[in-house]
Amino acid sequence: MTTSRISGFYNMTLDERRQKLADAAALTPPDLGAWTSGGISADAADHMIENVIGLHSLPLGIALNFMVNGKDVLVPMTLEEPSVVAGASFMAKLARAGGGYQATTTDPLMIGQMQVINVTNLNEAKLKIYEKKAELLAEADSIDPILKKFGGGARDLEVRIFNDSPIGGFLVVHLIYDVRDAMGANAVNTACERLAPKIEALTGGKVHLRILSNLADRRIARARCTIPVKALAFDNFSGEQVRDGIIAAYAFAAVDPYRAATHNKGIMNGVDAVVIATGNDWRAIEAGAHAYAVKNGHYTSLSTWGKDSEGNLVGTLEMPMAVGIVGGATKVHPAAQAAVKLMGVKTANELAEIIVSVGLAQNMAALRALATEGIQRGHMSLHARQVAIAAGASGDLVEKVATQMVAEKVVRIDRAEEILKSLSGK
Repeated sequence: MTTSRISGFYNMTLDERRQKLADAAALTPPDLGAWTSGGISADAADHMIENVIGLHSLPLGIALNFMVNGKDVLVPMTLEEPSVVAGASFMAKLARAGGGYQATTTDPLMIGQMQVINVTNLNEAKLKIYEKKAELLAEADSIDPILKKFGGGARDLEVRIFNDSPIGGFLVVHLIYDVRDAMGANAVNTACERLAPKIEALTGGKVHLRILSNLADRRIARARCTIPVKALAFDNFSGEQVRDGIIAAYAFAAVDPYRAATHNKGIMNGVDAVVIATGNDWRAIEAGAHAYAVKNGHYTSLSTWGKDSEGNLVGTLEMPMAVGIVGGATKVHPAAQAAVKLMGVKTANELAEIIVSVGLAQNMAALRALATEGIQRGHMSLHARQVAIAAGASGDLVEKVATQMVAEKVVRIDRAEEILKSLSGK
């Protein structure tokens, strides 16, 4: 059985860490090899995007301590920013004291949009579409027999009228489509293409754009956690101080879009890292998240933080989560396949529940730091290593240069160069 509690993982060698993962999640040498080779060859990459000249690597780390819906999970995270993996892991450890993360998802419903222009009577056209709704849904439902076999397919049609656009009035038809374990872009776009001629025949207009919406507000992932107030205490900060500081920091993001943008970016530090590691479309997730954050007319926090009747800290996060485990890069990239295997997920909804939990954990990590010791202490100690390497340090000198800069509270490349010179005697 997988355990996400691996003591001393940070201090192990790379080989030791990989062996621990192999033991915990029954990974094979090819699985592990995908993470040491970058996952794909340049030849394979040449078939994925255009004008390929090579590969670009990012670090892959493992967030520990996560328990989601009572199940331990090791979480792969791909990103370049220091402190994120450590922050998420530590918050997951605190959350375990309150039962870990509880997460849910809605059905995997995506929205395909068809813009209908050059319509003489918008209201009449809208009703004509609704009159033929059953036929249109049956047509869309017949497109992908494999998806239908697994319970997916067309679910609903909605028609909206826009009267005051820069080009005058037009209709927008929404096709609501259950994409099961896929992200769904290809299935939805194909269905919209199939329906376009029928929509044109009904309305007398022209179907102009036919495209998936990345505001996947029918495909929501939610997570919550309860942190016992006593688990929040550290150094000279009481649990109550930390709790109230986190809640006050959240209140800032709830009312001010300038703060909310950075607050939500912290959430996406965790979310995007798992999305990338699993070969999913992080740009689509970002677009949907920020659009959802403004759904009530002003940009605000995606998460909430408060306390329960016993004074414990309670956090929640709700956001669109259009991720898949079939199709796309998830199925052709060996490193992404190994990431999915590591987590032991069998459905896209399970993956979404893990991702939203990581987003909530990373949000708490940032708020806790901001509300107590300041964001720079932990972040800069990790950033110092990058600065040391940029100054030319290698091997044991990386840690020595970084440690001295942190002690001096001066993390700059010019100082790193000076320290390196004195340590190396050059």
